[in-house]
Amino acid sequence: MKLIAAIVMTGVAAVSAYAGSKVGKVAPDISLSNPNAVVDVIVRFKSPPSKDELKKLGPYGQIKKIYNAIYGAHVLLTVSQIQALQTDPQIAYISPNRKMKGMLDISTAAVNANMVWSYGYTGAGVGVAVIDSGVAPVGDLAGRLVYTESMISGMDASDLYGHGTHVAGIIGASGQASQVAGSTRTFKGVAPGANIISLRVLDQNGAGQDADVLAAIDRAIALKDVYNIRVINLSLGRPIFESFTLDPLCQAVEAAVKAGIVVVTAAGNSGRDNTFGENGYGTIIAPGNDPYVITVGATNTHGTPTIADDTVASYSSKGPTAIDHIVKPDLVAPGNKVVSLLASPNVTLATEYSGMNLVPLSTYVPGAIGNSNDYYSLSGTSMATPVVSGAAALLIQKDPTLTPNMVKARLMKTAAKALPTYMAAVAADGTSYTFQGDIFTVGAGYLDIFAALQNNDPIQSSALSPAVQRDAVTGQVTLVRDLSVIWGNSVIWGDSVIWGDSVIWGDSVIWGDTLAGGVNGNSVIWGDSVIWGDATMAGFSVIWGDSVNLSVQPSGMSSNNGDKF
Repeated sequence: MKLIAAIVMTGVAAVSAYAGSKVGKVAPDISLSNPNAVVDVIVRFKSPPSKDELKKLGPYGQIKKIYNAIYGAHVLLTVSQIQALQTDPQIAYISPNRKMKGMLDISTAAVNANMVWSYGYTGAGVGVAVIDSGVAPVGDLAGRLVYTESMISGMDASDLYGHGTHVAGIIGASGQASQVAGSTRTFKGVAPGANIISLRVLDQNGAGQDADVLAAIDRAIALKDVYNIRVINLSLGRPIFESFTLDPLCQAVEAAVKAGIVVVTAAGNSGRDNTFGENGYGTIIAPGNDPYVITVGATNTHGTPTIADDTVASYSSKGPTAIDHIVKPDLVAPGNKVVSLLASPNVTLATEYSGMNLVPLSTYVPGAIGNSNDYYSLSGTSMATPVVSGAAALLIQKDPTLTPNMVKARLMKTAAKALPTYMAAVAADGTSYTFQGDIFTVGAGYLDIFAALQNNDPIQSSALSPAVQRDAVTGQVTLVRDLSVIWGNSVIWGDSVIWGDSVIWGDSVIWGDTLAGGVNGNSVIWGDSVIWGDATMAGFSVIWGDSVNLSVQPSGMSSNNGDKF
C-alpha cells in the first residue's frame, strides 16, 4: 500500500521546549489575499465563549459545531472576518478545517501480551474509543462494541473503508473466528476483554477532516464515565502546520488527557522520505507531535514471535517533531503485516488492495483453500498504535487509579532496549534502507506489556515528552526539560533508564561534535550511513531551520498504513 500522507517540514528555527513559534492568530495555511473568499475554519477561544462572543462569528445558526474540549467552533468565515477577529483578545487561534485520510498472534507475542492473559488481565471493563472509519459488529467483538456513532454529516456509523475494524481487532478481537476445526493459530487482540466505542470520522475512501475528529474527541470525553472510556486510539494524522500549542487537534488531545483518558496516536509512515535530505527524520505527524500523548512507531516482527530478529519498519516516521523539536516517537510496537479483523470482503481496503492484504485460510487452517472472510493484514504505524492502546487497557484494568501520565511513564520506562543499533530493511520494490535505533527512531524502546504490568515504581513527575535543543555554536543537541517537571532526576526516572544508555550520556547530551561515552555523537544519533551534518546541510536545515524556509504543502489527514515488505 502506498504512502498517502505528506509531511510538512517548515524549517522554523529551534525554539526552547514547548515555547511554540512566534506567529499570529491565523494559521499559516490560510490565505488572506482575497478578503471576500470564504474559508471553512476552526476558531479557538482562550476561555469558554459567551453567546455574545459566538455571535461575532456570524449568525448563531451558521455555526456548524461548538467544541467544549478546546473552547472552539467550526464555522465558515470570510477572509475579512478572519482578519477582523485577529484583534479580538479572546480569540486564541484560527485554523482551517484541514482534510485527513485514513492512513496478531505474532504481534501480541512480541510484546508479551499473551503472558498476561493467564493472570486474568484482558482489559475487561475498560472502554477504548476508536476514532477511525467506523467499526463493524463482527463476531470477534460480540457484546463489546458498546457504542457507535458517525461524526460525519449524512453518513452512518458503518465501516466501509475497513481500517477502523482492523484497528479495533488489534485492540480487542476475541479470536473467535480463527478458532475453527483444524486451526493452528488464534488471531486475538491485545486486550480481548476491552469494550470498543466507535466514533466514525473517515469515509469509505479513508478521507476525513479536523472538524469531525475534534467532534469525536469531544464525544469521547462526554461519554467517559458512561462507558468507562480510559483510552482513545487515533490511528490517523496529518502534517504539522504550527506548534502543538496552537494546533486545535493537539489541544483537543491534551484536553482528553487532562480529562483522564490515555491518548495513543500514530507516528506516521514517512520514515523513507528523503525529499530534503533528512532521511526520514523530522517526519512525525499531528497530533503525534504533542508531548502529552503516547506516539507509536512501527516494528517489523519478520513473522516470528521472538523480538530477537525484529527491526523498526523502514516507513516508521522519526523525530524530532517539526517546529517544537519534541522527542518522538515515545516507543515502538509491531505494525508490519498485522493480521486483524476484516469488516467485510467488500470494504475499500480489501477490494483495492486485495492482492496485498487478503489472508489465505491456510494461514491458520493448514491445507484449507481460499481466503479468509474474517481477517486480513495491513502494515503501518496505524497497526502499531492499537497494540499500545490495548496495553494501556490492560494496565488500567489491573489498576484503575492509574492516570494517563502514569500509564505513559510505565510503558516507556519498561520498554525493552533491545533493538539493534543499526538496522537494514528491503521494501517490496527492492529498495534497501539502512537506519539506526536512536532516540528519534525507537523512542524509549520496544513495548513490553508484561514488564509494564509488573512495574510498581512510584511516579511523581510528569511524563511529557521532552524537547531537544541545538547549540548553534557547539553543534551539541541536548534534552530540554525542567527536571522537576519531566521525568525527574532520580535513579528510577533518570534519562538513561527511559531512553537507554546507548543514546544518552552525561548531562543529557544526545548529539554533538565531541566524543560522548567513547562514541562519536554524530554517528550515534543519526547513524554512520546517514548523510548529515558537515557533509551536507540540506536535511539538517530542514530539521533545525538554519537556512531553509520551505513553503507549506497542503495535505490530508491519513490513516497510517505503510508499505509492506
